Amino acid sequence: AAETFVEMEPDAQELLIRGFSDNELKEVLDEMFVDDAADMVEEMPANVVARILKHTDPETRKSINEILKYPEDCAGSLMTIEMVHLRTSLTAAEAIDKIRKTGLDKETVYTCYCVDREHHLLGSISLLSLLLCEQDTLVGDIMEDDAQLISVSTHDDREYVADIVKKYDLLSVTVVDNENRLV
Repeated sequence: AAETFVEMEPDAQELLIRGFSDNELKEVLDEMFVDDAADMVEEMPANVVARILKHTDPETRKSINEILKYPEDCAGSLMTIEMVHLRTSLTAAEAIDKIRKTGLDKETVYTCYCVDREHHLLGSISLLSLLLCEQDTLVGDIMEDDAQLISVSTHDDREYVADIVKKYDLLSVTVVDNENRLV
């Protein structure tokens, strides 16, 4: 239901939200990705937004507000924050196990991101690379390091981001802040 709901026009979403019981609304919201919920909140009237936010947990509300703080025409407003983070010290087998355990709650698992404790971007690794390498190989030894990684800033214009995705034929593009922290 949540997957279908996010594809609907805002007017139809609003109509359904008004007809949902509190439990039904919570169930749909719990299954939505945060960026989709943020897009929906952006389109709804204030009284509907209040009801939506009332039925989301505090962490989700915080994440929705983080996305909404970016101007509508920039990378920050388009991004997802639900991705897999890996430590460079994991083996490929451990990384795949982590993806299995956490991947259902992530919008993207095809590219995983390596970050340090302060969330600075160190590199990325594709799920395919993890599957095809020796399972005792360290993620840090096979990841694409930050110097090779194509990324955009949270405030880069959406047209620029679209050009980068098209130019390099990317499924997704990494979004970082001005201190190179993965956002």
